[in-house]
Amino acid sequence: MPVGDKSSYTDKQKRQAAHIEESEKKQGRSEKTAERIAWATVNKQDGGGKKKK
Repeated sequence: MPVGDKSSYTDKQKRQAAHIEESEKKQGRSEKTAERIAWATVNKQDGGGKKKK
């Protein structure tokens, strides 16, 4: 899996990241920074990308 590949994340984790990213953009953060913060937050909350079985 290449670096930055988001395929191992659940749909819920992807939705959470998108919501956080939009919130960060509203606070004036750049696109790149907002995305980085969003995925870092999801990783911290859930321990990274995990598919439910």
